[in-house]
Amino acid sequence: MIRTRVLATATVAATVAVVTVLGTSSAGAADPKVAPGGNFDLSVWQLQEPVGSPGSPTTISSSRLQGSNGYQDSYFYTDTRDGAMTFWAPEKGVTTPNSKYARSELREMNRNGGAADWSLSGSHRLSATLRVVSVTSNVCVGQIHLGSGGSSTKPLVELYYRSNGDIVVGTENSPAGGQTLHTVGNVSIGKTWTYAIAVSGGNTISLTVNGSTTRYTIPSSFFPYKQYFKAGSYNQSSSDSTTKGARVAFYGLTVSHG
Repeated sequence: MIRTRVLATATVAATVAVVTVLGTSSAGAADPKVAPGGNFDLSVWQLQEPVGSPGSPTTISSSRLQGSNGYQDSYFYTDTRDGAMTFWAPEKGVTTPNSKYARSELREMNRNGGAADWSLSGSHRLSATLRVVSVTSNVCVGQIHLGSGGSSTKPLVELYYRSNGDIVVGTENSPAGGQTLHTVGNVSIGKTWTYAIAVSGGNTISLTVNGSTTRYTIPSSFFPYKQYFKAGSYNQSSSDSTTKGARVAFYGLTVSHG
């Protein structure tokens, strides 16, 4: 993928404004006494957790996630100190058939209950304010994943946070696989930061991290595919430990399409 770099000092403020306008939580406004669905619009998300039967992780529907009394447990919950929507993914957990890593992660849905599956044409944006509370080595906190249109189960883009503070974007080379990694920032563990992953013009990915934007050209081999967003804690390391893993707290999470 071809990369260009643009510095955009106003993007952080713009991202926070989007979070506020669309009605999701911010660090100063979240209610720590309610489920995540009381602070965030979860009507366009489904949750996958690292429990269930082998190869078939448990999923929680959007209808169960919504509202102040919505679903929460030890893998997905409101932090009672600051109201953050928190995801916990241990190194040992149930995984999907195509991954060896456990996750507590949201999958984009349509408001009518169907799975989101949008075309690269138009504009599509996932924005988040978050902090990584703990991580063993590496965690994916946001992605664009391939949907219908072919047999590939690969992501188009994955955004990683590493234990040394590096923020790294992985862009897939083709639906057959192969990922190119680009370091786009560094934030100390436990510190709050922002990202926005966007698609525009049918062939360009824009990633903004704390006000700095990089752009990547989408290879034409992806054009037959539709896409959907994911966000949360998709741990990138595995072991027999249920106490080591990645815990990620979100203070804002929005999706927009145009």
